[in-house]
Amino acid sequence: MRFLAVAIAAFAAFASPAVAEQWPTRIVRLIVPYPAGGNVDSAARIVADKLQQQFGQPFIVENKPGAGGLVAGEAFAKAPKDGYTLFIGANGPVLFAPEINKRDAYQWKRDFLPITTISMTPLVLEVHPSVKAGSLKELFELARREPGKLTMASPGPGTTNHLLSELAQAELGLQWLTVQYRGNAPATNDLIGGHVQFAFDQLSVALPQIKAGTVRALAVTSTARLPSLPDVPTFAELGFKNFDAQTFTGVFAPAGTSPEIVKKLYDSLAAILKDPEVVEKFDALGAQAVAMTPTEFSAYLEREDAKWIPVVRRANIKAE
Repeated sequence: MRFLAVAIAAFAAFASPAVAEQWPTRIVRLIVPYPAGGNVDSAARIVADKLQQQFGQPFIVENKPGAGGLVAGEAFAKAPKDGYTLFIGANGPVLFAPEINKRDAYQWKRDFLPITTISMTPLVLEVHPSVKAGSLKELFELARREPGKLTMASPGPGTTNHLLSELAQAELGLQWLTVQYRGNAPATNDLIGGHVQFAFDQLSVALPQIKAGTVRALAVTSTARLPSLPDVPTFAELGFKNFDAQTFTGVFAPAGTSPEIVKKLYDSLAAILKDPEVVEKFDALGAQAVAMTPTEFSAYLEREDAKWIPVVRRANIKAE
């Protein structure tokens, strides 16, 4: 029996690299924690098509929305560690959903193996044209003069949009009413209709409305001005240094997945994200195609975790 156990262990040790070298030999599922049609889903489909072309196997996007990403994250955390189930996640599902839902369904440090980012999307502070504030400073002064009167549209509790709003209120000593919606579309519709007065929104969602003049952009969260909004200043250049919030989209494998598979995936995705056609598709979404290495991505997630989890706890953000 001891001989058999040693033989099996030896076979596994030699077989694992061989299996990883052959990967993929069948369908690879990409779990997306949002409905079809959103930013993360679009990013997943862009890279899925290219991965399928490169590896000659189907890469299928599987949408599993619910509980702010917790449903998809929990299903993914239980998946086999064989490289045939991947997670295409963003800030909320990866970092915040377990904390907000008060369930230890998964922890990214324990259960997720970061492979690379796909894209980064900055946020824009936008106001309805009726708001009597022509600049970010004027908006914050208005909030200071009339605490709790301004209304801010959030696409859901625990989203980057919501957390940036909470951070701004805490750091600047301001107060406004946060109106929670079930997604970007209804929040945007009410902002356009003047039912709420401002929002922190992803560039990909906000840009068409800004170009159409239905909302006004006051500041962006990127580190430099955006080519698509060259006249809109950054928070940093206006003196607000801690507002560098962006929405990432990234690829994860289950923790324990073969390093050989992770390297194949990273190398492939890094090349895909330099493809001019892919870069153009992300530009059209208002996002930047970015491929961090696994080490860089892990370090980035550590920093984001340290910055935003205290915001979640201080604001006592909970799932409804």
